[in-house]
Amino acid sequence: MHVLGTAGHVDHGKSTLVQALTGMNPDRLREEQERQMTIDLGFAWMTLPGGEPVGIVDVPGHRDFIENMLAGVGGIDAVLLVVAADEGVMPQTREHLAILDLLGIRQGVIALAKMDLVNREWLELVTEDVRAAISATTLAEAPLVPVSAKTGEGLRELILELERVLGRAEKRQSYGRPRLPVDRSFTISGFGTVVTGTLTDGEFSVGDEVEILPARRKARIRGLQTHRKDVRIAVPGSRVAINLSGVRAADIRRGDVLVAPGTYRATSMLDLRLRLLSDADQGLEHNREVKIFLGAAQRIGRVRLLGVERLRPGEEGWIQVMLKEPLVACRGDHFVLRRPSPPATIGGGVVADPHPIRRHRRRDVKVIQRLDALLADRPEETLAAIIGQKGPMPREDAVGEAGIPVEEAEQAITSLLETGRIVEIGTSGVYLADVATWKSIQETLIGIMKDFHARFPLRPGIPLEELRSRARLPGRVAEAAIASLEAEGVLLRQGRNAALKEHTRALSKDEEARAHSLLADFRAQAYSPPSRKESEARVGEEVLAYLIDTGELIAVGEDVLFARDVYEEMVEAIKARIGEQGSLTVGQVRDQFSTTRKYALALMEHLDQIGITVREGDARRLGPRAGR
Repeated sequence: MHVLGTAGHVDHGKSTLVQALTGMNPDRLREEQERQMTIDLGFAWMTLPGGEPVGIVDVPGHRDFIENMLAGVGGIDAVLLVVAADEGVMPQTREHLAILDLLGIRQGVIALAKMDLVNREWLELVTEDVRAAISATTLAEAPLVPVSAKTGEGLRELILELERVLGRAEKRQSYGRPRLPVDRSFTISGFGTVVTGTLTDGEFSVGDEVEILPARRKARIRGLQTHRKDVRIAVPGSRVAINLSGVRAADIRRGDVLVAPGTYRATSMLDLRLRLLSDADQGLEHNREVKIFLGAAQRIGRVRLLGVERLRPGEEGWIQVMLKEPLVACRGDHFVLRRPSPPATIGGGVVADPHPIRRHRRRDVKVIQRLDALLADRPEETLAAIIGQKGPMPREDAVGEAGIPVEEAEQAITSLLETGRIVEIGTSGVYLADVATWKSIQETLIGIMKDFHARFPLRPGIPLEELRSRARLPGRVAEAAIASLEAEGVLLRQGRNAALKEHTRALSKDEEARAHSLLADFRAQAYSPPSRKESEARVGEEVLAYLIDTGELIAVGEDVLFARDVYEEMVEAIKARIGEQGSLTVGQVRDQFSTTRKYALALMEHLDQIGITVREGDARRLGPRAGR
């Protein structure tokens, strides 16, 4: 399916011509019909002789409603530029032409309307006038068709020409990431909320959950219509009316975007390639406030010029726009810039990066080089630039941001991996990064572990949570990086800790002497040994932790430790005695080992916790793990 948009000066007969082509009056509002002047977007459709259905967006031609016009032409495949034969090229004809040129609309037909009002000589003069006006635009080769909506003369020729032109229009790609910029939101009695727009990038089906950006409201599709016919699936490039449940029409405004949940996110900052109109009345200076029109949305923003102090009329350059309110954009989207006051179209261009990760330094050459690569017509360079700037990132995110067909993007990523320009990080949940980024992450993680080992040589390793936190990486990226280093044999996981492979733990001579003395006392005072506090005071916290971690000492309570061989002896004795008499109390344990209740209670609660014993009232019986 394709969508055709109208353009042209006010009162040149756009709506009348649409009605002659389709049998429908695109003017929806009573005020429009009474004044016979379009002030907002109108919609109609027709079927071409070859059977293709075509949606039509009729736009206002009056200069006071140029912003409504911009909301309608953002999603069209071709344009029907209407020029009244009795008036010729007028100011809004030129402004509409400039907008179409900025939006990259290359397919179109120029209708010389109201031909019944002029003679042949005048028609030839107007034709020359129009040819001169379009000569430097994307519509320079567009066919001209004289036509009269009143008499019907030229209508068939116009329809055939539209069919030929639309046949040359690019087919809308399906990237599996549906996106519908909303141009109308209203309520129908008995149905509820309905929104309309032109669907791009993917398909919607009845029953799908959708997300409404930028507000991130959730809704569900109750019904779909294309040209007032119910459909189960809406395809890319079609005009669609969507009946939504779970959201009010008042909560959705023109310029909002319906998407599949989690596939897009709104942005308040854009990197753009801008071309100023050569006939703009002034250039563009840094920090100037502008209106940006993208899709069906319009926003106020402030311009940051990159690499230059000023752009003059007719010049191109890179800008970063800081928006007052967020919108949804993709790499490759076209936009138009207007001056808020006095209102005028000053330029437009293409989105290079819809999600810059920071405000750019204005004179940073590397930033300019990366932006150039983002708009290069080479998938590998585009993806390398995206991954280099924003990696590590999931493969699907890189493909989504590239804004190119999925197969091309996947092939480009495979090639980048094979040539070593990017790497995969992780063993599951893989992330992509360029070589420099991965090297920096490796050095950071290894450096953190080396530092930890130097400060705490007796510990088995750094806690994984501390490693992730100190690396200052997103959790999933940190986990993927740790997994890669583990797979490469650089580090080893030990429970909840990580250590470099070469890390070894050994006591110094002084530490070994203090540890030997402490262990001797633990065996000498077998059943009433030194407390944890006393032990720490004698050997230090790190040495004591080492002795516990290596199993020389067993912690059975917050302040109670036993030597390993003593602990094992006590456990076996307790198991044997319970086996003989069926149960055992804390008091009996105390008496059995001639110790105090403190030690006996701590030991029995510990055995309860590990399942060797089970408490029943004041006594213990053998638990499920007693035989192990």
